[in-house]
Amino acid sequence: MQSQIVQPHEKISLPTSLEACLQHIRTEIGGSPDLVVKRFSCLHLWPGALVYMEGMIDVQMLHQSVLASLMGYPNEHTPKFDNSIDRLRHVKEDVLISGDTDYMEEMESLFHRLLSGSIILLLDNSTLAIAISAAGWENRSITEAQSQSVVRGPMEAFTENLRTNMTMIRRRIKDPQLWIETRQIGNVTKTSVAILYVNHLVDRSVLDELRRRLDDIDIDGILESGYIEELIQDVTLTPFPTIYNSERPDTVSAALLEGRVAIIVDGTPFVLLVPSLFVHFFQSAEDYYQRADISTLLRLIRYLSFFIAMLAPSFYIAITTFHQEMLPTSLLINLAAQREGVPFPAFIEAVLMELTYEILREAGVRIPKTVGQAVSIVGTLVIGQAAVDAGVVSAAMVIIVSITAISSYVIPENGMSIAVRILRFILMLLAASFGFYGILIGLLVILLHLTSLRSFGAPYMSPFGPFAASDIKDSLFRMPWTHMLRRPLSSGNGQKTRQKQRSKRL
Repeated sequence: MQSQIVQPHEKISLPTSLEACLQHIRTEIGGSPDLVVKRFSCLHLWPGALVYMEGMIDVQMLHQSVLASLMGYPNEHTPKFDNSIDRLRHVKEDVLISGDTDYMEEMESLFHRLLSGSIILLLDNSTLAIAISAAGWENRSITEAQSQSVVRGPMEAFTENLRTNMTMIRRRIKDPQLWIETRQIGNVTKTSVAILYVNHLVDRSVLDELRRRLDDIDIDGILESGYIEELIQDVTLTPFPTIYNSERPDTVSAALLEGRVAIIVDGTPFVLLVPSLFVHFFQSAEDYYQRADISTLLRLIRYLSFFIAMLAPSFYIAITTFHQEMLPTSLLINLAAQREGVPFPAFIEAVLMELTYEILREAGVRIPKTVGQAVSIVGTLVIGQAAVDAGVVSAAMVIIVSITAISSYVIPENGMSIAVRILRFILMLLAASFGFYGILIGLLVILLHLTSLRSFGAPYMSPFGPFAASDIKDSLFRMPWTHMLRRPLSSGNGQKTRQKQRSKRL
């Protein structure tokens, strides 16, 4: 029997007949073997049924909270009811001992709750059903952060479970002003998405704009937060990320305390933060767990690594091709001797080495862990040394590419590292064509592009452009907490005072 084609937003009321309702559920599910229908008769022989998906509910809760309360309720205590609505209300309020229960009167909401791990209670001659929250599928336990590890600080990371992730933030911000809004996005997947913000700190314009962009999404499915990131970002034609993602609860909690908004997507451990500025991608969680002088040094090293990763191959190409007079004579003679047997110009040599590194990098992500170490040794040491001995590339180029690769890993957020990898090739081409003049032109274009970007209305290069002197305290440098009395201006128009002025110590 073929099921009737139903449009995604079409509203269908629950059939009054229990048999008709069960038949409709079986038909829409396609007779799936994991659909469980358990019939029962209790409370003056009211015919009913429990419907749930096998493997998605807590079986212990089913037996101890639902079945025990239904089957163990004495019939002599059951009042007489004139209609099915009062009868169902009696079951919900006086019989069931489960805490989280809701009424449903449409098939769309029934299927959403059924496929989200709820137990559906149906009674004959009733146009309503009861959804009992009993989700109990297997979840990954809380582990250490993999992509944003720190030396000092909390070692736990988000999981793929939405409720667990919200609880981890609630545990850090014990304030009733931490508000959470949830919605389902995706016509087919119905993925749960949560918006978190501190009500008296958030910028209302950012929050309203985020709500509007999320409500405008019309897509079949959301499987990871990357879908949401791409659909709500301000500008698509840019290599730079304008939405920050993190798998660390402490990082997200700190952003919420600055007045930013977090977006949690069910099924992924990566949480989105808006608005996100250029400086945010160079900040690490442990910057605020160590002394200010140490954090400042590490942050300056990250900015230096950013420029090395983006410009080192370009500078090498420009100097060896156009500006040899800038090198000391002894170094110039040494480089010329190394390149004497290399058949390619510096640009082709750099492109070959960079492409080789990118291939090895992607292979390292996909390769099985059992052979990953052996392949990495072969790829880096053996191939690099063999390429130099064969005269394909020079030893200096191997050094440049190695420094570039290592520097790219210093950047805390992977999205900014990918942007550097893209721009590196463009700057290499400009350096091979025009030397330092080409690099300067490329940097000016990149700077103009950065100053034109916005992240939910916030200038991407704030606090440098437009300049905000008070926010410089936590940009290039990390001043001591005693000097950061106010929240960043770029975080919105909420409450700005972060702490009170402390009295001077002896």
